[in-house]
Amino acid sequence: MEVEMELEDKIHQIAEEQLMDPTLFVVSVQLKKGSKDKLEILIDGDHGVGIDDCANISRRIGQVLEEGDVLENAYQLEVSSPGVGQPLKLIRQYKANIGRKLKVLLQNGKEFNGVLREVSEDSFLMDVEIKEKKKKIKLESTWVSISEVNIAKVQVSFK
Repeated sequence: MEVEMELEDKIHQIAEEQLMDPTLFVVSVQLKKGSKDKLEILIDGDHGVGIDDCANISRRIGQVLEEGDVLENAYQLEVSSPGVGQPLKLIRQYKANIGRKLKVLLQNGKEFNGVLREVSEDSFLMDVEIKEKKKKIKLESTWVSISEVNIAKVQVSFK
């Protein structure tokens, strides 16, 4: 297991080096063992990420992995962006979503919705929706520590 973590860290570094656009960043690297290993790399961007970005980065990463003989077994490489509903993992993702509505589940089980207003290095400010009598909703500005967050997801609106 520790060897896999070291390998994922090495691949993460390789992936970061292949991002030619400074607004793009690696969210996660996951190597799934099986009959044919699957290497999943999630990338995101300060202004989003397109399919062409994923394809170009995939080619560059694949070439470096093959030339460096990084992986012993045959593998399937998948480079993609986090899909709708995927949890935010990095501070940089929070910053890219300022002004959007989030659903947050804290480690203590408390859950709330609100609009992300500001992000610091270890916390974020939200206008949290507080339901009052007669379906009236009041907004309350609340700072949330990233360390208290279990899951935070952007809520997509189709209005």
